[in-house]
Amino acid sequence: MKSKLLVAAFAASLVFSANVSAGKPVGISKGVIEVAVKHNGKAATISRNQDNKNTVNPAFAKTSRPCPPFCIQPAILAPGVETIAEVEMIDYISKMSAGDDTILVVDSRTPDWVKKGTIPGAKNLPWTKLNPAKGADPVSILEILEEEFGVTESEGLLNFSKAKTLVMFCNGMWCGQSPNNIKNLLKFGYPAHKIKWYRGGMQDWEILGLTTVPGK
Repeated sequence: MKSKLLVAAFAASLVFSANVSAGKPVGISKGVIEVAVKHNGKAATISRNQDNKNTVNPAFAKTSRPCPPFCIQPAILAPGVETIAEVEMIDYISKMSAGDDTILVVDSRTPDWVKKGTIPGAKNLPWTKLNPAKGADPVSILEILEEEFGVTESEGLLNFSKAKTLVMFCNGMWCGQSPNNIKNLLKFGYPAHKIKWYRGGMQDWEILGLTTVPGK
């Protein structure tokens, strides 16, 4: 009888040790562990790193990038542009993945950063492509507005009635790439209420251990 008790106790200790080593579940929000989405037309899953001892990606651990140019961005970038966080970002990605073609999640960073990883479902449109000061010409900008954002043009006038809701991000609260895209779009006449800004960007996404995928 004593040996059976010892065996049972030993088995229980193994189960306890396994649970401790595995760690406690890391959900996105209460009752939500993962969200199924699409990236480049293929199935993907957004979840958080389940290792309770995981630390942030070193690429986003630096705290003191020189300002200027890497100055802290305000909470409100422009009147009418909504600032969102991770749960809202995931909700937009989910809707887009389910077939809502009125939404486009845009990674505004340059390709060298995107290659290190991006948010599943995002399309890379570097900030330089919409910036006349960086050599973007009117024809190329118009092509992006029409082909990517759903804007129409007639006799030199832009029609934004069917323009997509753009959800834009870059490297974080110190990054000027998505703010640059947003400010240029507003200058072109893009409706502010159709622009959403994920201020935390990749730094906050990485800090929370959320899924990233290789960018093109």
